[in-house]
Order: sequence, then structure tokens, then C-alpha cells
Amino acid sequence: MSNMNKVGIVGHGITPFSKEDQKIESVLLDSAKELFRNNSEINRDEIDAVLVSTNNNSKYLSPILSEMAGIQPKIAHTIESLCNSGTNSIVSAYSYIASGLADMILVTGAERYDSPGQILEWDNSRGEYKHPVFWASIFSKSYKRKFSISDEQLAIVSVKNHKQAKENPNALSKKTYTIEEVVNSRKLTEDLRLLDCSRPCTGSASIILASEEKAIQVTDKPIWITGIGQKTTSAGFTKNSSFSSMESTKLAGQTALKMSNKNPIDVDVAEIHDAFSVCEPMALESLGFSAEGYGMKMIEELHNTNNFKINPRGGLIGSGHPLGATGIAQTIEITQQLQGNAGKRQVDKPKTGLVHNMSAAATSSTVLVLET
Repeated sequence: MSNMNKVGIVGHGITPFSKEDQKIESVLLDSAKELFRNNSEINRDEIDAVLVSTNNNSKYLSPILSEMAGIQPKIAHTIESLCNSGTNSIVSAYSYIASGLADMILVTGAERYDSPGQILEWDNSRGEYKHPVFWASIFSKSYKRKFSISDEQLAIVSVKNHKQAKENPNALSKKTYTIEEVVNSRKLTEDLRLLDCSRPCTGSASIILASEEKAIQVTDKPIWITGIGQKTTSAGFTKNSSFSSMESTKLAGQTALKMSNKNPIDVDVAEIHDAFSVCEPMALESLGFSAEGYGMKMIEELHNTNNFKINPRGGLIGSGHPLGATGIAQTIEITQQLQGNAGKRQVDKPKTGLVHNMSAAATSSTVLVLET
């Protein structure tokens, strides 16, 4: 690390997640405009690169966003990696700055509610089972059977995250639910109910990364990215070594924590990719926050004590899941938590935060460690 530039988060903007029917260009611009409104000390002329995170196949979005936002960057391109696109874009921006190719970068992620990114056409081994609901169903069945978890226990993930989303003004969900309501919501498969699922939506999130020199010029509260871990094990979930744990998450988490000289116990607040209820306990176990099979016990304890340590903004289940914006929105939440700006969701004096973002049945994962 010694020969690389330190990289910090110096500004962010996010818009409410909704079911609105807007053009993708407008959705992208909304959070970028919000960012510049919130951070008037940032000079657009000093932004070297603009990276766009989206699964929307409109062409040339990064130069289009740059022009609409009044930026003429050296580097402008789009990054697509399904649900993992947001953190992949942040890692790309980090790399440009750490290598000295850029000093300040705007990363904007956005999706429409009808994004084409939900079904993986490539994976024909799944026949008609290409929709994420089917891998989620297999994970749920496998996890419940292996650790003797009931539908009622698993429903606590959704109950907790909807409760926490109520304190997030940008969340898609405005409702809270009981365990009974989750269990009795519409059955999608034998093991999956509607309220166990995150929902695609329209949303946008923007973040500015900067070198240490630039960061301390524009903010007195930069948040530093001190750990990055990424792992892709395959592109089809049939190659997963287990359907009750997440290999790519485990490996990405170990790499990120090692880079930041941290252990799971040092993490004060975390955003976990709960695309479906079962993903939260599985990820907590794979990241080392709890022992194998004890993820639900940890979640139950957090819920019963109103502790917002895990998914304070409501997770993907409560907040909504605009694919390209999700990883950036997760990173903004941890940034706000570490700056003490998370309102009623605020965790008590956190110093270290973690972001976990993944794609396609955890066939790839990205983990970021952030510090004050």
C-alpha cells in the first residue's frame, strides 16, 4: 500500500428509490445534481473521471452524464456487473486514484424499475430457472434444512429490515410487517415468499472519491477506503460448492479485512447484500460476523434490541434494489454512519464500516472496508 495514494470519499448524493418511469439519463443526473447541491465546495473542473454503474443497455451513458452535469473528464466509461456493479465501479475509481491516473472521480449508479439486468440469459444450464427467485429458493431450502431454521425465523430478516427502512427517507418501502405477514405473503416457490425478496426499482446514487491531497482540501470529514476484496467463483450458481454458504463472499471479505488490518469484530456497522432474506444470515456467517449456522441468532438479537448495526438503511429488502445504484447506496450509508450523519438510523460512534455487495447467487462478491 505504501506506494499507492490514499483514497477517500468526499461527497455523495442519493435520490429516493421509487417505481417512477423516468429515462435512465434523468435518473443518473438526479443523484449527481443532489451531490453537487450537498457539496458546493467541489469544483466540477477538478473531476478527472466519471464512471457510471448500470445494467441498462443505453449507450454512451458516461459521456452523456458528464455533459449533462457540466464535466469534461479525462476518463469516462460504464461498468456493468449485475447487482455488484456499484462497488465494482467504486473499486475502479479507487484504482485510478491509487495509481495516480486521476485525483477526483464521480461514480454514479442508476437503474430503472424494469432493468434488463434481473435475468441472466447466459446461464442456460438453468433452463427455465433463470430468474433469481429460483437460486434464492434453493439457498433458502438448503440453509433452512442444514441449520434447522424455520420460515418464521427467516422472516425476521424482512421484519427487521422493513423496520429499519422506516427511518430511511430514501427507502422504497414505507411499511413495517409482522413475522406472520411475511410468512403469509404471496408464495413464489415452496421456500420463498414475496416479502422475502428485494424489489427492483428506479433509483440513483452518486459518490465522489478523491486522493488524500484533494480530499483534505474539500472536506474535513473524509471517509477512507482501507480495504477492498473481490472474488468471482463462476457465472452460474450450479458451480457453487455449497448452497448454504457464500464462497466468493468469504474470500472477498478475508481479503478486504486483511488489507485494512481488521477483524470482523472490529466492524461497527455493515451493509449486507440481502437480495433475499436468506442472504443476510449466509453473508454474516461467510464474512465471519457469526459462527456457521448462527447468523439468524445474531439477526434476532439485533432486531430484539433495536440495534441497527446490520443494514441500518433497511437493506435491499427495505430500501429497494436498483441494481446499478445499490452498491453505491450501501457505501453512502456507511459513509454517513461513520460521519455521524445517519439521523434516526445512527449507530453509536462507529469507526469502521463494511460494505458487502454481490451478484447472481453470490457467484461474485465485493467487500469494502471504510474508516474515519
